[in-house]
Amino acid sequence: MRKLILLTLLMPLISCGGSDDSAEVVSQPETPTVTPDPTPDPAPSSACEANTSEVNWDALMNEDCESLAQYGLFIDPSIPTDSPVSPGIPYQLSTELFSNYASKHRFIFVPEGKTVSYDATATFDMPVGTVLVKSFSLPFDTQVIGANNEVLIETRLLVHRETGWTTLPYIWQDGEAVLQVAGKDIAHSLNHQGERQSFDYHVPSRAECKLCHQTSADNSRIEPIGLKAHLLNRPIVHQGNELNQLLLWQQLGLLNDLPELAQVGKAYDIFDESAPLTVRAKGYLDVNCGHCHNPQGFASISGLRLGFYVDHTSFEYGICKQPPGWDGGAKGLSYDIIPGDGEHSILVYRQELNEPKDRMPPIGRSIAHTDAVALIEQWIDQMAPELGNCQQ
Repeated sequence: MRKLILLTLLMPLISCGGSDDSAEVVSQPETPTVTPDPTPDPAPSSACEANTSEVNWDALMNEDCESLAQYGLFIDPSIPTDSPVSPGIPYQLSTELFSNYASKHRFIFVPEGKTVSYDATATFDMPVGTVLVKSFSLPFDTQVIGANNEVLIETRLLVHRETGWTTLPYIWQDGEAVLQVAGKDIAHSLNHQGERQSFDYHVPSRAECKLCHQTSADNSRIEPIGLKAHLLNRPIVHQGNELNQLLLWQQLGLLNDLPELAQVGKAYDIFDESAPLTVRAKGYLDVNCGHCHNPQGFASISGLRLGFYVDHTSFEYGICKQPPGWDGGAKGLSYDIIPGDGEHSILVYRQELNEPKDRMPPIGRSIAHTDAVALIEQWIDQMAPELGNCQQ
């Protein structure tokens, strides 16, 4: 009887147990769905891969990019002849190194807050970070001016890094400039004053760049050639106005220590007949030959000095001077300059020759610059024979 009463009391408790399938289940709150943050783009493994609308200074100072466009130097990377990205500006020389009649488009990029230091006779001192850009376009007819008459061949960079100046040669193909460390020969044909000339245009290798740009006897350093006061002292058009190029650089805060223009040397184009013949000839020889023919240049051992400020009536400028290590060529010539006799002066003759072992300059041209040869010969012909007693 007692067991029956106990069972009766427990029944309501059993019927309320949580094990009954029909019992209401208390629902648990759902875990909210969390959308993960977008995966960030991986950082570029190379500064050359950085995507920027500004000059890629990091890449310029640290890496040799495969494509010129990766440096961000021009608004349109396929047109390196116009519209540089700030702070780049174009510049021009009063007389130029001859490169098979190629048109040259030059630009200088100096980082904000830095300046170029003026020098009266030597190459300007340019700060670390400076980039010089020079593009070459070969004409199909030397008497026709304009981009439609030219083909873009190469773009060279000179970059002033912490370790010194370095060279980067790029070759153009299908609208893109690609680094070509080893150099290359490119066949070309042009018309010059009614005469068809065909030749291989030589893009120099990085090693060959040093031949012209070295500034020490052991070839340990290189630096630019053309940025000298007498070569930059010329008029230029800037934003529709013509003014002196050196004054423009000063106004832009790019150049310091510029003296009065009357104190600055000045070279002239070989065709500018308003200038004295001697000044035109010496300016041309300075920019085409003086970078090698100086005490620190590649041709220092020759003893021939062809800088703009060297006395052109002296033995060191070649007056009655015999060059070491050259046989005189087919003409058997003996002296660099024979005053009054340009035809028999080696200085003229080697500018006419095209064989690699004989021509001067040794690289940079494949054909003779006939107009300049004629001018140099005329200049020597007008020298007084009394300047030197060359024994024939």
